[in-house]
Amino acid sequence: MHTLLLISLILLGGCTHLQQQTADISGLWINQAAIDTAAQGRPLLKALDANGMNLEWNIDTRTGKAQFSNAFEEGEGQLLQKAPGIWSVDYNGHGSDELQLNGEQLVQQTGKIYAGQTFSRPIPPAAAGAKWGTAFRQALNSAYMGGQWKIIEGQGTGNLVRFSADGSLSGLGNNDRYELCLGGDCATQGAGNDVVYLGKGAVGDGWIFVRYGKQLEILQAINLSQPDEIPQLSPGPRQWLLEKQ
Repeated sequence: MHTLLLISLILLGGCTHLQQQTADISGLWINQAAIDTAAQGRPLLKALDANGMNLEWNIDTRTGKAQFSNAFEEGEGQLLQKAPGIWSVDYNGHGSDELQLNGEQLVQQTGKIYAGQTFSRPIPPAAAGAKWGTAFRQALNSAYMGGQWKIIEGQGTGNLVRFSADGSLSGLGNNDRYELCLGGDCATQGAGNDVVYLGKGAVGDGWIFVRYGKQLEILQAINLSQPDEIPQLSPGPRQWLLEKQ
């Protein structure tokens, strides 16, 4: 009896060890902490900065590839498992990252330059064949801009506005699409202010927005730069004041 119990415990321990060794981190992971912080109604760029630089990982353990996407670039490294639940990502000798599976989260360990970050699987899962680099943006759009908004002040006062996860838009003037500026020139042109592009078809303009709780203020963006320079946008008159319903 004791012998059978001992054998059972050994087999159980072996199975647990095997599960740890064969844990697969393949697929998409997004910086859910950044989304959750922003969704509290906080300024967008500050929420992103507070939760690390990378926004999304796309990992394929079969090919040994790990792709990352942040607010202004995409990159790829070679994935190598160092121990059960621990992987390194090597960028052809130009630095490396360490990833660790911690329950339902993928942790990017603190590096020489950047603080540690945590990533989660998208909910709902990304559609099969979805282009990587878009899962984070769509999840952010849904959490930060999703739902119905009412125009409190501005053209169309009283109308309901809907920002969809895929970047489509209805109820806000003639605009039918939007894009939040997350980094790079798109974001830096706002000189610290959050910027959103509003447009119809292929034509659009940058607007400065201020998010505080359930209210969203959209301001005209005044370009202070010369025609041949990167735009430097300064807040102008308020165009719309929206309130989330």
